[in-house]
Amino acid sequence: MINFFGLLFVALLLLPNLLFAFTHKDGFENLYHNKPVEICEQIGRFGCFLFAWIEIPYLSRGELFAGAKTVYLITGGVLVALYLLGWAIFWRESSLRKALVLSILPSLLFLESGILTQNFPLIALSLLFAPCHILISAKNATASKKT
Repeated sequence: MINFFGLLFVALLLLPNLLFAFTHKDGFENLYHNKPVEICEQIGRFGCFLFAWIEIPYLSRGELFAGAKTVYLITGGVLVALYLLGWAIFWRESSLRKALVLSILPSLLFLESGILTQNFPLIALSLLFAPCHILISAKNATASKKT
């Protein structure tokens, strides 16, 4: 099954990243080199992007409780809005707070989406993605201050 709201959330997350990448050619330089963490982060990232909108029967059980879809939509919408606001606020800044805001919010989005929709692949992949993404973002932010 396709979760069109999950697809919308992913598209909205990607929008400022793509815009930033096109306007800041050196903006995503990776200064933290830890291959296992980078591989886990990439597996988690692309898995979350995929399973946020694809729900496989028997691996996704639907709403966790009555009204979970409403909570999912509201919470997801708020997290995406905060993420977009974070991009607007921190657009020209390179800082640890930018790195943390822009890595924690999508991590929370994928985790809450997986839990509320009982999408077990999304839960597992978000648990892989979140610590790796936050670590890489934080390490890159602190390393860029040293160079």
